Amino acid sequence: MNDPQQKWTETIETQHSLFDLKLKEVWRYKDLVYMFVKRDFVSSFKQTILGPIWFFINPILTTIVYLVVFGKIANLPTDGAPPLLFYLAGVTLWNYFAGSLTGTSYTFTGNASIFGKVYFPRLVTPISIVISNLMRLAVQFLLFVIIWGYYLSKDEIHPNVWILATPFLIALMAIFALGAGMLFSSLTTKYKDLGMLLGFGVSLFMYATPVIYPASALFGPFKKISYYNPLTGIFECFKYGWLGVGDFSPLMLGISTIIIFILFTIGLVTFNKVEKTFMDTV
Repeated sequence: MNDPQQKWTETIETQHSLFDLKLKEVWRYKDLVYMFVKRDFVSSFKQTILGPIWFFINPILTTIVYLVVFGKIANLPTDGAPPLLFYLAGVTLWNYFAGSLTGTSYTFTGNASIFGKVYFPRLVTPISIVISNLMRLAVQFLLFVIIWGYYLSKDEIHPNVWILATPFLIALMAIFALGAGMLFSSLTTKYKDLGMLLGFGVSLFMYATPVIYPASALFGPFKKISYYNPLTGIFECFKYGWLGVGDFSPLMLGISTIIIFILFTIGLVTFNKVEKTFMDTV
């Protein structure tokens, strides 16, 4: 560039702060985020016969299986809530968290070919995955609200003011999935074994979370340990607000919030550190 009046349209600089989210830069690439979200959303039902209907079928079938296995055979309690609605609430929330976590955990290894050819804020990719899963959550949440309305009309559930905390709960899950996903994605660039263990770990984590049982069913040390599971406060608050059951307390949600932001910070720092050198190891 010989003319001093001319300016570069794009300047790539070394990232100085490991805590920098670079949200302004991500916002400049909002069109790319939109393209990734559209690609992920469309590709999930492309070449399928039923298409977007799978977004409804998946939680319905999962809920029925849980209803039979854990409700009828294992006879797990539901704190007095209608079992169908209790399991559907857990499945709806869990599908969003698991989908976001699994998707973001492959950010580096799954997009290495793109990252090696063109520059854009690497954070665009995990953010687009969390948003695309948010759209799936919206569709499945509609199914939950329809069935919830049926039981509400029969006066079998008693929602309360904590129902208003739903957007905050979903935002917490998104931040948790984003932070944990960035951490896993960073670590798997060097230790690929973690990627192979992730699927098993996510399944195991579901059983450590009150998805198919209420936290009130736990006892002794298991109950105290469950309070330090970041998802326990979120799931219990959601069921308490929408179904009016459970032993939820604001302290549980406070503990979840603190732990989630600590994990997110760890994930962000690790992600920012690894993105500078991951092409040498992937």
